[in-house]
Amino acid sequence: MLTYSFLQHYWCFLVSLLGALLVFLLFVQGANSIIFSLGQNDNERRLLINSTGRKWEFTFTTLVTFGGAFFASFPLFYSTSFGGAYWLWMLILFTFVLQAVSYEFQNKIGNLLGPRTFQCFLVINGIFGPLLLGGAVATFFEGSNFIVEKGNLINADAITPIISRWANASHGLDALLNPWVLVFGLAVMFLARTLGILYVINNVNDENIRSRGRVRLVGTAIPFVILFVSYLVHLLLKDGYAWKPENGEIFIEPNKYLHNMVDMWYITVVMLVGIVLVLWGIVTEILRDSKFCSSHSSLFKFAGIWPAGVGTVLTVLSLLLMSAWNHTAYYPSTADLQSSLTLENSCSSYFTLHTMFYVSLLIPLVLAYICYAWRKIDSKPIDQEEIANDEHAY
Repeated sequence: MLTYSFLQHYWCFLVSLLGALLVFLLFVQGANSIIFSLGQNDNERRLLINSTGRKWEFTFTTLVTFGGAFFASFPLFYSTSFGGAYWLWMLILFTFVLQAVSYEFQNKIGNLLGPRTFQCFLVINGIFGPLLLGGAVATFFEGSNFIVEKGNLINADAITPIISRWANASHGLDALLNPWVLVFGLAVMFLARTLGILYVINNVNDENIRSRGRVRLVGTAIPFVILFVSYLVHLLLKDGYAWKPENGEIFIEPNKYLHNMVDMWYITVVMLVGIVLVLWGIVTEILRDSKFCSSHSSLFKFAGIWPAGVGTVLTVLSLLLMSAWNHTAYYPSTADLQSSLTLENSCSSYFTLHTMFYVSLLIPLVLAYICYAWRKIDSKPIDQEEIANDEHAY
């Protein structure tokens, strides 16, 4: 018999996994943000754009699936965040619309704006997409300015039966005034750039681009590490939002996330493994041309995007679980403490979660197909000759 509590934690895990995969797939945005730095001429930039252009649908589809999974399993979060902080989410979606339009129209006949304009749109998406998504994720720890009033559903005096509302007119943009939200957002942006460079080095068959990428990798990875470590230290020292299982009361608990790391040591281990893999992917790619790497080639066989990508998924998954499991309010309210959202007070009914549980058993088949399609698309590194012979190239 599947208990209600198990289903709540199970769907939290799946949604967190989708969020972690989304952060990994932001390598598309990261690579696009520096196409003018990695590509010194039109041919090189077109090579880069076609490399990331093979994967942008994966990122956008994962973003939509992430939102859909949240809607189905935790509808109160969906209505509160997507409905209340809509300016923040509208900006995020706008940058992704820019991306889709830019890929499809930059080299179309009749393009009056010119390819460079659409390439600049890709850069905008590459910078602000990860930055704003990272800021949205940071609100899971830093809190948002909303109020939940479930009584409105049965209150005859209520003009409209709206359960949740934003407490100010900024509708989510106020989160960007929190410096720690910006720190985390910038960390995600630089992580996306780092992963983008690693992907391009692995996927583009051009030595000039690869050599530039390894140089840019140093200048991108260092800010990422500094920002991520700074936020992680802040997270371990800050007060968190906990709730009592006996009555659902929400209260401030000093060092809550540090306690979560200790109580859920297995998640902490996963996080540490993820961090090591990310650093391993970065360092070994930087050192790939060194004498040490040449003399220990077996150690660096799987260096680059793959260990860093797997490490990203493990690290982000662990962080998201830390924000919700162990009786933690995963979407805290800074306007009204008791309005904070938890797994218990924001989830769908038992029937819905139970029914979706059996549907979710098909997920491994979908993942297998995605891996197969990915392998076929990236069967060999892309080069100038392939673009010249491909009538569907961007």
